[in-house]
Amino acid sequence: MILNQLTSKDKNSIGTMVYDYLKEEILNLSLPPGLSISENEIAEKLNVSRTPVREAFLRLSQENLISVYPQKGSIVSLIDLDHLEETRFMREHLEVETVKLACETFSNHDLSKLKKNIQEQEIVIKEKNYKQFLGLDDEFHSLIFSGCNKSRIWNVIKNMMSINFDRVRLLSLYEKFNWETIIS
Repeated sequence: MILNQLTSKDKNSIGTMVYDYLKEEILNLSLPPGLSISENEIAEKLNVSRTPVREAFLRLSQENLISVYPQKGSIVSLIDLDHLEETRFMREHLEVETVKLACETFSNHDLSKLKKNIQEQEIVIKEKNYKQFLGLDDEFHSLIFSGCNKSRIWNVIKNMMSINFDRVRLLSLYEKFNWETIIS
């Protein structure tokens, strides 16, 4: 693993890499909500000391992705449904208004970028690459907001969405959906 290739002067990089690794594992559900995890096991698995793992756990707990219970252990946090609903509500209302604006103002160039994105989505759906699909879906929405000169609003939405929203989106993609409906 890359973590093993860093020198001792890269301690900050090791901590960042452990954090990024764990966050990615939580996002892609390799570490599912409710899973008990330990600093020792992660340190051993990544072949690093406990210090960068402890620091990563602290950062992830501040983001509500890991719940740390002193003297008891740590678990991957459950998905906060209240936060999820609030995010969905905000996103839905802002997107509806932005799409209305897009219908009035989009150029042919903006439409071409959306069509290209949809073609890429169709490809990754056939490959069942759900994570890449989520990235393309985010890009699709970002293109709409940027085409309407509303990129800052999209950034606010993305910041509020958090990894919990993405975990739910990924879970839903593993279900058997009618992909043609999603694309249309």
